[in-house]
Amino acid sequence: MSKIEVDAIDKQSGSTLTLGGSGTAVTLACGATQTGFGRTGTVDWVTTIQTSTPFTAVSGKGYFIDTSSSAITMNLPTSPSVGDIVSVKDYARTFDTNNLTVGRGGSNMDGTAVDSTFSTEGLSATLIYMDATKGWSLINDDGTTKIGAAYVAATGGTETTVCTNFKVHTFTGPGTLCVSNAGNPGGSSTVDYLVIAGGGSSSQGGGSYAGAGGGAGGYRFSNGTASGCYSAGPSPLGASALPVSVQGYPITVGAGGARVGGCNEQPGLQGANSIFSTITSTGGGAGRMSYPSIPSGTDTANGGSGGGGAAPWGSVGSTNTSVPGGAGNTPPVSPSQGNTGGTTPTNNNAAGGGGGAGAVGGDSPGQGSGGAGGAGLASTITGSPVTRGGGGGGSGHPSPGAAGPGGGGAGGTIPSTSGGAGTANTGGGAGGGAVKTAPGSVTSYNAAGGSGIVIIRYKFQG
Repeated sequence: MSKIEVDAIDKQSGSTLTLGGSGTAVTLACGATQTGFGRTGTVDWVTTIQTSTPFTAVSGKGYFIDTSSSAITMNLPTSPSVGDIVSVKDYARTFDTNNLTVGRGGSNMDGTAVDSTFSTEGLSATLIYMDATKGWSLINDDGTTKIGAAYVAATGGTETTVCTNFKVHTFTGPGTLCVSNAGNPGGSSTVDYLVIAGGGSSSQGGGSYAGAGGGAGGYRFSNGTASGCYSAGPSPLGASALPVSVQGYPITVGAGGARVGGCNEQPGLQGANSIFSTITSTGGGAGRMSYPSIPSGTDTANGGSGGGGAAPWGSVGSTNTSVPGGAGNTPPVSPSQGNTGGTTPTNNNAAGGGGGAGAVGGDSPGQGSGGAGGAGLASTITGSPVTRGGGGGGSGHPSPGAAGPGGGGAGGTIPSTSGGAGTANTGGGAGGGAVKTAPGSVTSYNAAGGSGIVIIRYKFQG
C-alpha cells in the first residue's frame, strides 16, 4: 500500500479528500471536529450481588440488587456527564416489598428535585443523564416506573379506586389508616379528607307541644388539592390537604346523639366527635327545649351545627320568650364546620329546625309550623356527588319542618307522628316530635341523630 501525505495547510477547513480507487474510497473531512456525543453503549454488570445500603453507583455499571432482607438505597453519581448511564436489576424480585430508593445525587430526576422509589417486582431499568435541566431519566421500562415520583400508599377501612388514579378509604366505624409510603411531591404526598361527626338527637316535647330538630355533626373537608377527574370538594372551599408520614392514624367515627326516653319535656343529646389526624369535627348540637325545663348544665344545643329551639311550655297563643337555636361551629374552626339552629319566636305549637353543614336551621315560620332542617353539603370525594350533614326538622301542629337534605330527619306532626332519625353515616340531625296518644295520656318521642363518617382520598399512581 502506498503512503499518501496530505499538507493540512493547503486544505481549507471543512473540505474533503478522497483516497483509493474504485471500491476502496475513503473520505476524510479536513478541519472537521466531532461534537455533541456523550457516553454510549451498554453497562458492564458488577458480578457481586449488591446487598449493602446505601451505596453509590458508578456510571457505566449495572447492579444486581437484592432487597430480600431489607430496602436498599442507591445514590447516583454526584457529578454526572451527559450520556452517563446506570442500570439496575431486581435480583430477588422483591422491590415490591422492600423498595429500592434511588438517590438523585444532587441532580434532577425527570426535571424534579426528588429521589425516586422503585417498587415494581422484577424491575430492570436503565437510567441515563440527559442534562442539568432534566437530569436522570429512564430509557427502558419508562411505562413501568415514573422516575422521581413516589405515591402515598395506605390500608384501612373500605378501599375503592376512583378516577383510575385515586384510592379512597371509607370508615363508617373506628379503625386505622396505616400509611406505608408517604410519597413525595413528584407523585403525591398529601391526602384529602371528609370528616363528619355524629348528628344531635332532637328535643322531646311535653304534652302536645313541639320538639326541636337536632343539629348536623360538624363537617370538615379538604379542598382537593390533588387533581382528579371530578370536582374535588363542595362549595364553599375547604382546607388544605394533609401531609402524611409512615405511621398508623387512628380513626374515630362519632355516634349520633341517642334518643331520650320518657315523656317529659327535655332536650336531646349531642352527637359524638369524629377524628382523623389533626382534624376533629364536633358532634351536632341537641334539639333545645324551653329554658325553664332544662336542668342546670344539661343544655347541649351548641355543636358542629346547632340544634333548633323548641316551644316553651304553656297554652297555645300565650306570650313567652322565644327560644333560639344552638350555635354552630362550636368550637370555632376555619373554614366553619356548621351552622346555627332555627328559633321558635313564641309558643306557637312548633319548633325550629337543626342547623346543617350548608345552611342554618329554619325558624318556625308561624303558628303550628315547624322550621326546616338546614341543608347539608355535597362532596365528590368518593367519585360522585353525595350530600351529607343535613339538620333535623322541627315538629309542628299541624305542619312539621322538612328534613335537611343530607341525612336529616323530618319533624314529627303533633299529635300523630314522631320525628325521623338522622341517617346513619351522614351526620344528619334528628327530627323533633311529640305524640299525644289520648286525652290526659302523653307519649313523647324524640329521635336519634345519624352517625358520622370519615373518608380519605389520595393519588396512588401516575
